[in-house]
Amino acid sequence: MTPAPRLVLGVDPGRSKAGFAVVSAEGGVLTRGIEAIEALQARLSQVVAGGGIDAIALGRGTNGGAVRRLLEGFALPIHWVDEFETSRAARCLYFVDHPPRGWRRLIPLGLQVPSGPVDDYAAIVIARRFLARGVTPPPPN
Repeated sequence: MTPAPRLVLGVDPGRSKAGFAVVSAEGGVLTRGIEAIEALQARLSQVVAGGGIDAIALGRGTNGGAVRRLLEGFALPIHWVDEFETSRAARCLYFVDHPPRGWRRLIPLGLQVPSGPVDDYAAIVIARRFLARGVTPPPPN
């Protein structure tokens, strides 16, 4: 049996932009961001060059096939992850990091909208789902 991945790159693909996050085996977030699809490969090249990433967890959603083709050049195992309700889970994570203040505390979170896109939080959810599955990538060559 191969060891569990140390770091996973989670990617939430979209039509014009994609969220990404590097998540440790324990679920901690090392980095996250949102990038235009045209600039995604260049940005993720910098992230992967940092080392330690053992697998890519890619959301099986909008534009997933095109984003997968961009990621294949990194020579890391790519695993499809179901995106069912990742947007809802991403909103929850957003409000954990950015709790409402002032009078907004009185409004239920389910009725509030994040101040910006949450694709990076969706990438965190995708990476954590992959880690929770217990799937381990093949050993590096």
